[in-house]
Amino acid sequence: MENWQEFTEDTIGALLEDGSDPDALYTVEHHFYDKDFNKLEKLAVELFKLGYEVTDAEEVEFEDGASAWVFDAIREQSLEVEPIVADAIKLEELAHKHGVEYDGWGTYFEGDEEDFVLDDDEE
Repeated sequence: MENWQEFTEDTIGALLEDGSDPDALYTVEHHFYDKDFNKLEKLAVELFKLGYEVTDAEEVEFEDGASAWVFDAIREQSLEVEPIVADAIKLEELAHKHGVEYDGWGTYFEGDEEDFVLDDDEE
């Protein structure tokens, strides 16, 4: 089980440090995967009923040649630690209940692209 509190604080801190808008609504994507499409589909239906937008499952191939089905559960929300941590914990538990892997969450920079400042080693 990931330390979602630390991960979320670090992620939000990095976004804000880079100039992302603290008052914007963010598209928060929670990632799921499994080899069994049917297990993913059952989880996707449950997440949809909970109010998440659910993307279509796609089959992906990993570097080692193995493949799995993946999808995201998406919610628009403010960039606040506690609600995102609560969602991550709840969704990880739901994924385990369905025998599916929860692969964390992510979001995107929000704001003027010209406000985004790269560190010297990123240019």
